Order: sequence, then structure tokens, then C-alpha cells
Amino acid sequence: MKKVFCLLYVAIFIISCTPRNNSIPVIAFADAFEDNTISQAKKGFFDALAKNGFSEEQKTIQVIYRNAQGDIPKLTLSVKYFISQKATLIATCPSLSTIAALQNTKDIPIFMMVSPTPELMKVTDAGDKAPSNLFGVGEALGYIDTSFSLIPKLIKPKESKLKVGMIFNQSEPQSAEALNRIKQLADQLNIDLVYLPVNSSADVMLVTQSLLTQDIDAFFANPDNTVFSSFETIIKACNNAKVPVFTSEAGLVSRGAVAAYGADIYQWGYQAGEQAAQFLKNKNTTGLQWEMVKLRKRVYNPAAAKQFNITVPANFEALQ
Repeated sequence: MKKVFCLLYVAIFIISCTPRNNSIPVIAFADAFEDNTISQAKKGFFDALAKNGFSEEQKTIQVIYRNAQGDIPKLTLSVKYFISQKATLIATCPSLSTIAALQNTKDIPIFMMVSPTPELMKVTDAGDKAPSNLFGVGEALGYIDTSFSLIPKLIKPKESKLKVGMIFNQSEPQSAEALNRIKQLADQLNIDLVYLPVNSSADVMLVTQSLLTQDIDAFFANPDNTVFSSFETIIKACNNAKVPVFTSEAGLVSRGAVAAYGADIYQWGYQAGEQAAQFLKNKNTTGLQWEMVKLRKRVYNPAAAKQFNITVPANFEALQ
């Protein structure tokens, strides 16, 4: 038995010391946390690479993948590991990963997805220019207006004024910016907006329950990493309280929200992957720059709409 363990140890040692094949690109991918919706971006990214001839199956790239499981120090260590492995590029999803990568390297090209614009992430310089190594696909906040404005069209208030609740992580720049935009929109639409801060996923259950005691007519799930990672907790609490959930994130509709107008997460990743493939083909970033997401969708959840007796406009696509 000792001999078997010795041989196994030697085999592992040899494998670990085997030099990396420097002739093919090393693709590093950083996920900040585990999430069924956001994971679609990773699939889209690698599908786009494969379509352009870059995949591990074809032995045309090597992939290093890390998921920080919501642990920021672990996310930073992951990025540092990518750098030590001389990654050809770093793909980041969502904004927490993008920011961590930008904080640790100015040289390796970073291809972001499911991230807001550089301005919203607060990573621009004094001249409002994005980092020179930032590429991929970002999103502004304009699309939120369409999703939030849908609520008063579909929901009748219990009292004289419609009351909408939301939670936000005050440490996330894009979440705070989204809240400010929604506040202005709520005033324009004569909506009473009730909002409470959360610091982490651990706070979501108690904060959501507290929000629901304020007799809200609907809950709005905004672009927030904490909302994404804790959405099952939110939807369960809201369903139990008979409060419909609307969102600006199309990926959350399949997880129980009534309707949304927002980016297709898979296509977001695919768009970033196409840009990364161009970089791999040309072996430089000439002509590349980060770009806005191209495909947004109007979608609704038939089961959720039926549960709350809501008739969704005909231009919204039903998710099966």
C-alpha cells in the first residue's frame, strides 16, 4: 500500500511540474460567485471562442477557471494566480471580477461581461478614460427605465399610491447609481419607492422580510450582484407575501420574476467572447475597445404572470 501511495505521489509531482505549453493561449476566467443566471455568460463566452477555433477540445487554448464563491480576498488571489500563470487574457464576470482584475494588472487584456460601464464601476481616470487593458462588453443604466416603468402599467396599488420596494448593496457602485436613477424615475411616475441597504447575501432574508412588512405592491430587483446571488431567497419571500417581482435583468425572469427588459446574459458573454477571439487571432488589441451590450430582450415568466393575474404586453416574449 505504501508503494502505491509513493507512486501516486510521484505521479502527481511529475504532473504538477510539467511545463505549460507556451505555444497556445492561456485563457483565465474569473467568476465572483456561483449563480445560475450569470453562469450563462461564461457559456456564451466559450461558445464564441469555440466557434472561432479556440477550445480545449481542439487543444487551441488552455483554460484556468476560478470561482471565488463571493469571497473577495479569494477573488483577488485568483487574479494574482492568473497573472503568475502568465494568462494571455483574463475574462471577468461580473463587475466584482472586473474591478479585481483591473486593480491587479495594467498589462493583461481584460474582457469583461455582465459588468456596467467603466464610469459606473468608478475605474476611469481623471480624463474619464477607461483603463487601456479593459475590453469586452459593458452596460449603462438606461434600460432600467423600461423595466421599472412597466410596473405601474401592470400593478394596481392597494392604496392611493403605488409602493415599490427594493434592496441594494451600498458598496457596489453600479447598485448605488441604479438606485439614484430609480429614485428619479419613481418621482416622475408618482411611485412611493421603499429601499433598504444590504451588505452581503447573509442580510438578504431579514432585509427582504423587513421590506415586505411595509405593505409594498411590488418588488424591483435591480442590477446588483447581491440580488443576483440571493434571488431565490428574495423570490420565495415575495411569493409567500403575494408580492410580484419585476426586474431589469432578463436572466432573473426564468428564476421567478414576472417580467424584464434587459440584456440576454448568454449573448452578453458571447459578444465578449467574439471580441476575445479577435484578439487571439490578431495577437494584439489594435482596433479593440470595450463596447456596449448589443442584444436586449423583453421577456416574461408565464407562471409568475398567472400567479399574480398579470397580463403582460404582447411585445414581451414568454420564457418556457
